[in-house]
Amino acid sequence: MQDYGKDRRWPFAEGGGATIGVVSALFFATLALWRARPSFLTRAIAALGAVIWALVLYFFRDPNRNVAHAPGLVVSAGDGEIVDIRREREDEYLRAEAIRISTFLSITDVHVQRAPISGRVTQVTHRPGRFLQAFRPEASTENEHIAMTIETPQGPVLVKQIAGIMARRCVNYVQPGVCVQTGQRFGLIRFGSRVDLFLPPTAEILVGIGAKVKGGLTPVAHLGSGGSDDTE
Repeated sequence: MQDYGKDRRWPFAEGGGATIGVVSALFFATLALWRARPSFLTRAIAALGAVIWALVLYFFRDPNRNVAHAPGLVVSAGDGEIVDIRREREDEYLRAEAIRISTFLSITDVHVQRAPISGRVTQVTHRPGRFLQAFRPEASTENEHIAMTIETPQGPVLVKQIAGIMARRCVNYVQPGVCVQTGQRFGLIRFGSRVDLFLPPTAEILVGIGAKVKGGLTPVAHLGSGGSDDTE
């Protein structure tokens, strides 16, 4: 598997290339039309094409980040705002008690997801579902999502990429059996959504509701000692 965690020259998200290519082609087509037949209408069309092109480039941006590695440290899996933290039983994937940290991604946030902790990926499952507003509590179980379980020395960690009203497609790059490192890029959600992180019930939570977080950078919890954070 390609190492999505390393710094890259390409500043846009993996999985967004096709969209960027189509929108870029349409923009340059409107620009060519304006130059070939200059008028108020063709100028307005070209201006609209430029705005859409710029917004798409902005949405798919994927900045490199210096991730801090520490044993048991859990970082945010995505950019956004913490909208919910609660203890609950996760019966679909973990079948155990867990602490859920929910992060809402607005359309202006970076939409690339990063591994919250190092470990071995044991499960990547796509579940079809509804497209409720992502900040609603029931979106975690009812909305379309991709669930990824990472086995760590401190116990399993579950990450859910959850679709919303505008986010109709989640992308996950990894396969079961792959080892990921803290902060490594693993996926993308298109156009505003939510990321849920399920941690062992003994986790020490380091953030509160309303906190602004950045994927791969913001510490959100600590799982305690139990082995090195680096996976062979």
